Amino acid sequence: MAESTTLKAEARTKSSKGVVRSLRLEGRVPAVIYGDKKTPELISVSYKDVNALYQTGTFTSHLLDIDIDGRKERVIPRDVQREPVRDFIIHVDFLRLGKNAKITVDVPVHFVNHEASPGLKAGGVLNIVRHEIELACPAESIPEAIEVDLAGVEMGTSIHISSVKLPEGVKPTIDRDFTVATVAAPAAVVSAEASAPAAAAAAPAAAAGAKGAAAPAAGAKAPAAAAKPAGKK
Repeated sequence: MAESTTLKAEARTKSSKGVVRSLRLEGRVPAVIYGDKKTPELISVSYKDVNALYQTGTFTSHLLDIDIDGRKERVIPRDVQREPVRDFIIHVDFLRLGKNAKITVDVPVHFVNHEASPGLKAGGVLNIVRHEIELACPAESIPEAIEVDLAGVEMGTSIHISSVKLPEGVKPTIDRDFTVATVAAPAAVVSAEASAPAAAAAAPAAAAGAKGAAAPAAGAKAPAAAAKPAGKK
C-alpha cells in the first residue's frame, strides 16, 4: 500500500493575481485543500518539494500529509496545473480525506517475470493495453502499483483483469472483465503466416500459365522462313 509523505505548507489568506505572482517569484506554488464537507483552505507549498513529488510519476495516487504550521491534513493531489509554454507547476488542488474515505484513483500497472513467460521466450511480444487502471479503494489502502505476473503465459494469451490479484477492498471502476495485456506473435511472423495460404493457392495457377505460354496453340502455323536475297545476274 502507498505510504503517506509529509509536505510542508504555509497558510495564505489572499488569492489575488499580485499575491499569486509574488508567491511564484519566491519559489512557492499556490494550492488549495478542499473536500470532506469543510471550507476550502488556501495554502502554498515549496515548488522544489512539490515538483520532486510530481516527477515520481505517482503524485496523483499518493497520500500526503500537508503540514500547515504543525497541523496536518491528510490529502491526495487531484489536479496539477502547469504553465503551457514553460511547463512548470503553477497550482495544485488537494482533496481532503476524512476518516474511512473511499476514492477513485489511477494506479500504474507493472509487469513482472517476463523471463518466465513461454510466449515471450519464444519471441512473442507483450502488448500492453492498459498502463494504468482506475480503482475504487479506501484512501488508506491505495496500492503503489498493480502487478501482473507473466509466469507461464503462452503466446496468443490475453490477460484479463479477473486474473490479476488486487488488494482487499480494491476494485476496478469498470465492471466488465477488460483486457490488460496480450502476448502476441511478432508482426513479421503473423504476416508471413497470413500470406502463406494465398501464395500456395496462387502457385498452381502461375505454373499453368507459364506452361501455356511455352507451347504454341493447337493449329498454329510455324513462322515462314526468311526470304533469301536474289542472286546477281
